[in-house]
Amino acid sequence: MTDEIPREPTQLYLISPLDVGGAFPDRLARALDAGPIAAFQFRVKDIDQHEAARLAEPLLRVCSDREVAFIVNDSIGLAKRLGADGVHLGQDDGSIEEARDALGRDAQIGVTCHDSRHFAMEAGEAGADYVAFGAFFPTTTKETKHVAGLDLLEWWQGIFEIPCVAIGGITPDNCAPLVRAGADFLAVSGAVWNGDEEAAVRAFNAAIKAEF
Repeated sequence: MTDEIPREPTQLYLISPLDVGGAFPDRLARALDAGPIAAFQFRVKDIDQHEAARLAEPLLRVCSDREVAFIVNDSIGLAKRLGADGVHLGQDDGSIEEARDALGRDAQIGVTCHDSRHFAMEAGEAGADYVAFGAFFPTTTKETKHVAGLDLLEWWQGIFEIPCVAIGGITPDNCAPLVRAGADFLAVSGAVWNGDEEAAVRAFNAAIKAEF
């Protein structure tokens, strides 16, 4: 019997609040410096691409200086304009093929799969770099239409090599079962930005480390 290959430790995937103006670049720097954090997703709504690019550029520099991947939510065009590390696509945000053509072979392309094994398998077959499942817990960050269970992470981890991201209402206090079930990344937003971002990042990493 061969020994099972040990999993890489779960990592944090930080998602921006909707308001990223003002002093937010300083908050982002503090959060990343409290790391480790694997990636930061720039997520804004209802503003044009010019304004989004203006807000994103200082955040992109903060991430680049710390070698943290900068992922743009929803917009392939904005990701290309910024020279971002990748894009995160919802089910209605364009295809992986379009994103790959626009952003290149090395771009990180993730896909929201909600609670759907079918969506996740389709994304994997189409060349996604990661799939995101959720929401696992109630969240105030966005409306919850889909609820995912731990069995989804266990199933994915047991069959596929593409990393999976858990999202939705995740806190340092409730993340341990997700880590144990096989989440490669924990996507977190409100639990970090609604309080002291440094303390939250440290608490998340301590909770993760306790499971490995």
